[in-house]
Amino acid sequence: MKALIKKTPAPGAAYESMGDLKIRADEVLIKVHRASICGSDLPIYGWNSWAPERFKTPSTFGHEFCGTIAEVGAGARDFKLGDFVSVESHIFCGLCYQCQNGQRHVCREMKIIGVDGPGGFGEYAAVPARCAWKHSDDSLRDLGSLFEPFGNAVYSVLVEPVAAKTVLVMGCGPQGLFSIAVAKASGADRVVAVESSKYRADLAIRMGASAVFSPEEDPRKLVKDGFDVVCEMSGAQAAITNAFKYVRSGGRITAFGIPSKKIELDWANDLIFKGVRVHGIVGREIFETWYKADRLLRSGAIDLKAVVTHTFPLKDYAAGFAAMNAPARDCGKVVFVP
Repeated sequence: MKALIKKTPAPGAAYESMGDLKIRADEVLIKVHRASICGSDLPIYGWNSWAPERFKTPSTFGHEFCGTIAEVGAGARDFKLGDFVSVESHIFCGLCYQCQNGQRHVCREMKIIGVDGPGGFGEYAAVPARCAWKHSDDSLRDLGSLFEPFGNAVYSVLVEPVAAKTVLVMGCGPQGLFSIAVAKASGADRVVAVESSKYRADLAIRMGASAVFSPEEDPRKLVKDGFDVVCEMSGAQAAITNAFKYVRSGGRITAFGIPSKKIELDWANDLIFKGVRVHGIVGREIFETWYKADRLLRSGAIDLKAVVTHTFPLKDYAAGFAAMNAPARDCGKVVFVP
């Protein structure tokens, strides 16, 4: 098989042949149909930020992918050859307190496919069977790699109901764009976004935002007392600070974006005295969120095609990462076809 391999601890990667994969008894072998780039793949490719201390070379990477079952391990149940699956990237142990109390997404022994072990940027991938989510059919196969990141947005927005509420989405990368669509489809009264890129601001309108403000503008001009819900999807210090300003007293903030360094917060005035609820979001609820995501897409309430702005053969991986890294941020989701 051919795969995108991080061979050495240095920037870049190589697309080349490697040995056929051997699966364990509890694994399935997936013939990869689509794989997409996540923002967390960029440090691995560029060899910066957290990647040098965590990612072990040589290895394949990539954790957003889908495909058909090509082989089933002896101990893997409920799968057959040809099943179409998307992959949950978080490998949960199933034994710790969190796993046994409905919180597998924050498993104490969590490992991530494509980060802590081989990933899906290749013609085939081996994953634990418990991390394969089986679709009822293959009608969503070209969007299958988006289920994992789309699930982040579904969990972020719907950790509490948003029906009849005003929702502000800070940052319109793919996760922000997904969040806009989820809020709109889930009955939000008004969905507003904050984004500096005109390209992504236009995508935000297509996904259902009624208005998009630049980071220098104050979106509270559209609401009297602040927003019921603020989804902070960027991780930028200024955006996090503004999130606490823009949320109404008694409102909710969803914290998904990861800052590059420690942030400062006016704990008393912005959190305590406003009575704000803050939900930290990591991954997706396994697998409750997946069923919600599936229903949202199959109902026709949300169409993710507009968010996929670039598609490349996997051998043209350099062009895909260049699109993701472009300073102008003129891209949405970048998808690879092995």
